[in-house]
Amino acid sequence: AWYVPCLASLETLQELCRKENLRCKSIGITNRKLKSYEVEYLCDYKVEEGTEYYLVKWKGWPESSNTWEPEKNLKCPLILQNFLSDKNEYLSRVREGKALKVRNHVKALQPAVADYIVKKAKQRIALQRWKEELNRKKNHKAMILVENTVDLEGPPLDFYYINEYKPAPGINVINGITTGCECADCPAEKCCPKEAGFILAYNKQKKLKIQPGLPIYECNSFCRCGPDCPNRIVQKGTPYTLCIFRTNNGRGWGVKTLQKIKTNSFVMEYVGEVITSEEAERRGQLYDNQGNTYLFDLDYDSDEFTVDAARYGNVSHFVNHSCDPNLQVFNVFIDNLDLRLPRIALFSTRTIKAGEELTFDYQMKGSIDLTSDSPDSLSPSRKRIRTVCKCGAVCCRGYLN
Repeated sequence: AWYVPCLASLETLQELCRKENLRCKSIGITNRKLKSYEVEYLCDYKVEEGTEYYLVKWKGWPESSNTWEPEKNLKCPLILQNFLSDKNEYLSRVREGKALKVRNHVKALQPAVADYIVKKAKQRIALQRWKEELNRKKNHKAMILVENTVDLEGPPLDFYYINEYKPAPGINVINGITTGCECADCPAEKCCPKEAGFILAYNKQKKLKIQPGLPIYECNSFCRCGPDCPNRIVQKGTPYTLCIFRTNNGRGWGVKTLQKIKTNSFVMEYVGEVITSEEAERRGQLYDNQGNTYLFDLDYDSDEFTVDAARYGNVSHFVNHSCDPNLQVFNVFIDNLDLRLPRIALFSTRTIKAGEELTFDYQMKGSIDLTSDSPDSLSPSRKRIRTVCKCGAVCCRGYLN
């Protein structure tokens, strides 16, 4: 026996069953539920003989089953609120952002208004499903939220969430380490950082205490210490609730924190496909034409490998560039001590307020801010076509590269 994963949503499958009058217990379409009705979203509005009606899209039913229902029959205050909010938002934008007083005697919505409301409702559902998918796939406790109050853009179609490096064929990101520290209470004389010739990266408050450019050596899966070890920070994943949001100045998606982040705190890891530098050059030419920047050179010790977060990545895929960033890049070694393949961690450079966007410098290389115009010196992305920077910082360099 074999099977393939179904990419259709549960509601889509239910719609197909109801359209063909089929029963399927596994997706909830039984004899009893074949005729069940729940409001998914509202499509249109009209007034007839003094009664207000809304065109209802029923959850799990095809659009051909939409019906007009009087407002008194609708027990969905949040969906009604979204409908009115979307209508007012559209009308306000038509009037060039000026506040618009909605008249109570409107008998029906213009087709363009109803079309926008339906698109916004479908976008809201798609973003909610995407949020649920992201939170199913993440391996850390903090939540990931999604928000778009700017346009009708939905979830990216060709992006797959991963929690750790996805190596290309022939690349080994785990070097088979079989030993760890014997500390009963880290850090001790022979703890992992000291064995590597460096100091412990964190203080007692689990905040970074080393200078940019120095590596971080955390305790690994073979160490005697437990999960509460003060030298296990990056490997636990982000501890903050983050929100992927749509920016309002043409920078696409961005990431903001919903919690206050103190200085020198670990925020997130940059992950993606690990590819050779030769492959990165080939992909880079394609990304240049698209104006994208997802290639991050792993050049701590050499320039052999690159992380490509274009299709596979985590929240860091959506973090924007800034010439005045609040995140700093550090190289981390845990279960792989191969200096060619460090993990990339982003730490806060200052206190970051709740609601503030997270950014890092796309030209950042350890502690060095590369401002050379030579394309071979740029990290994380080697670019040949100059991309205009929209970060808005006072010290903006004008270009991402």
